[in-house]
Amino acid sequence: MQEKSQNAFLGRFAYLLTDFCGNLLFCIIGAYLLYFYTDVFGLPIAITGTLLLATRILDCLDAPIWGSIVDHTKSKYGKSRPYFLWLAVPFGLSMWLTFTTPDFLSETGKIIYAVFTYLIAGIVYSGVHTAITSILPNLTSDHKERMVLNTFRMVGGSIGAFICMTFTLPLVKFFGQGSEQRGFSITVGMFAIIVVILMIFAFRHLREQNVSENESIPVKDSIRAIKNNWPWILLVSANFLAWVGFSMRQGTVIYFCKYNLGDDSLTAYLNGILTISCLLSFLTMTFIVKYTRKFGAMCLGLLFIILGYVGINLSGTNVTLIMIFWAIGSFGQGLSCAMPFGMLADTVDYGEWKNHVRAPGFLTAIGSALCIKGGSGLGAFIPALIMTHYGYVANAEQTTESLFGIEMAFIWCPIVVFIVAAIPMLFYRKYELIEGKIISDLKARKA
Repeated sequence: MQEKSQNAFLGRFAYLLTDFCGNLLFCIIGAYLLYFYTDVFGLPIAITGTLLLATRILDCLDAPIWGSIVDHTKSKYGKSRPYFLWLAVPFGLSMWLTFTTPDFLSETGKIIYAVFTYLIAGIVYSGVHTAITSILPNLTSDHKERMVLNTFRMVGGSIGAFICMTFTLPLVKFFGQGSEQRGFSITVGMFAIIVVILMIFAFRHLREQNVSENESIPVKDSIRAIKNNWPWILLVSANFLAWVGFSMRQGTVIYFCKYNLGDDSLTAYLNGILTISCLLSFLTMTFIVKYTRKFGAMCLGLLFIILGYVGINLSGTNVTLIMIFWAIGSFGQGLSCAMPFGMLADTVDYGEWKNHVRAPGFLTAIGSALCIKGGSGLGAFIPALIMTHYGYVANAEQTTESLFGIEMAFIWCPIVVFIVAAIPMLFYRKYELIEGKIISDLKARKA
């Protein structure tokens, strides 16, 4: 029997908590894992970059698998909702183990441990992220309410990211008392406990509609939804490249602050500015789309990031100007990060219109989780490669060449990536212009 629905605000708040939990833990990987492996765990940066790329490539394979698993799930709770309960403890535990460093391991043992824990954490996060994205169509059939729910989700994610990126390093110093290894383990462990509790709360207070009517989709049909689905292909290409750039920004800012600016405490301030600016972009996103369309909003976000980087380069060591231009770029990051989540639903409609197959779990899993994880892996590997080439040495005074390498990894390479990411969106425009026809044709087909 389908469970009775509860009040709207409680459901919206529960959906907010899902992305809050995801970002509270997983953003630590994007922001601090490269630094953690090199300067805390003690792995050589060349090995670290290769490790992050290799594990991310392996980890990417689970995105379509999770999408298919969700599409095939049958339970009295629905397709997506059960995973907030089933994956709560594995998610918290695997993230804690990733940032916990046993002292007795040899260098080879450290590499094996890092690969195993990072891979498991990524796989579990894919399940959580797929459930968060795929549950939305089943929470309500009202398109306006979906927009409201998606806004709640993005706000929750922003708050989780803000807490993670602003308070992680101060908490590491507070709990570590001179030991960053101890500090990271306690801090992430504390976050993990909070996440487990809140994910179970979200499970209890979310309700999927029409549970008994949801049908399983064969894997071959899910794959067929991609055939000639050019808006999906273009969007996934742009989103993947964008996440390469996002990862480079978030993973190298601590090196830029610590070595180029001489003050690693600035990292927490810049990360705080990042999340606040992203939140502002989420709140103004609907207004911007009204005038630019969705493809234009995505391109505008990428342009803001590029302009912010150019400003940072021209600011020298003026911290105030750096913060201002970082805020401009961060506003753009929030906009270009949020847009694909809403646009993926449109590509699901296109796949149904073009191929007569509706596969939201499969298409959204690849279009979101795979892009995030694959892009993050490549975005960690490229800076490591660059910094190694220019002679970076962890916890040492950097040479002029190594400082230039950090600047290359932090500013110039991301600029190139974001420029290339904008190109697919220019071709996406023509598909966005026929969305009205697609929706009317689907309604007529169902009627």
